Amino acid sequence: MNYFRTALLLAGLTALFMGVGYLIGGGTGAVIALVVAAATNLFAYWNSDRMVLSMYGAHQVDRQSAPELYDLVAELAQRAGLPMPRVFLMDEAQPNAFATGRNPDNAAVAVTTGLMRQLSREELSGVIAHELAHIKHHDTLTMTITATIAGAISMLAQFGMFFGNRSSNNGPGIVGSIAMMILAPLGAMLVQMAISRTREYAADNFGARIVGQPMWLASALAKIENAAHQVPNMEAERNPATAHMFIINPLSGHGVDNLFATHPSTANRIAALQRLAAELGTQTAPRPAAPNTPPRGPWGGTPSQRGPWG
Repeated sequence: MNYFRTALLLAGLTALFMGVGYLIGGGTGAVIALVVAAATNLFAYWNSDRMVLSMYGAHQVDRQSAPELYDLVAELAQRAGLPMPRVFLMDEAQPNAFATGRNPDNAAVAVTTGLMRQLSREELSGVIAHELAHIKHHDTLTMTITATIAGAISMLAQFGMFFGNRSSNNGPGIVGSIAMMILAPLGAMLVQMAISRTREYAADNFGARIVGQPMWLASALAKIENAAHQVPNMEAERNPATAHMFIINPLSGHGVDNLFATHPSTANRIAALQRLAAELGTQTAPRPAAPNTPPRGPWGGTPSQRGPWG
């Protein structure tokens, strides 16, 4: 159902692009806009992983520098039938994570130090499995195609305003051009966000199946959502366009699946995972921390005694 909805939304976005091109009254402007938008997004497709990892100061780790994290990713990647992705760590207090890379052979999983410190090993497994699900489903490619079409629509709307035929007989006219310049990009943005939300639900479902315990991911989502309201991610605040990449919106975390949200409601995601747990007959929650003990990282030892990877 999620794949069908994604395909339907992409078809709608393509139809919107073609409709805007038709309103302008010529194919030349549509072709130019599509070529320019495609070139821009093709560059981003090949380089976005390095750009975003550098933006967040992520550094690559291996079995020697972060053995528990690296081995956990390796185990889950094997379960998912994926090649081993590169593993990165971000020195960021807010617990969060994202996946990037143009395809499974060139993928990377990045987690924050806050995620390592605040989540149990079971919860961290759920988060990493979610990110591997994005890689498995080629969601980076899907969102690149979406961005290409949305960018082309925005460019077409600008062309229609400044270069289009403003004759009331052969074009949209001045009022129609202004309306198109505002409404067409807005419509494209709404479809883009709807596709992003759809892919999050699909990644939750498949990620939970990778670890076999949907409630591990549900518990992690609740913790990350709560922390996102309390611990600011300043780099994300400076680059809000990257917010859709994270497992939970690092900016604010919306309470409902509204039209402008990049992520589904966390409550709705948890409810879907609870239904999946009932379907699979696995209601196991992560092991709680022992009472009256200082906070511990998922690998043992207090954060002040040991780094988040031992």
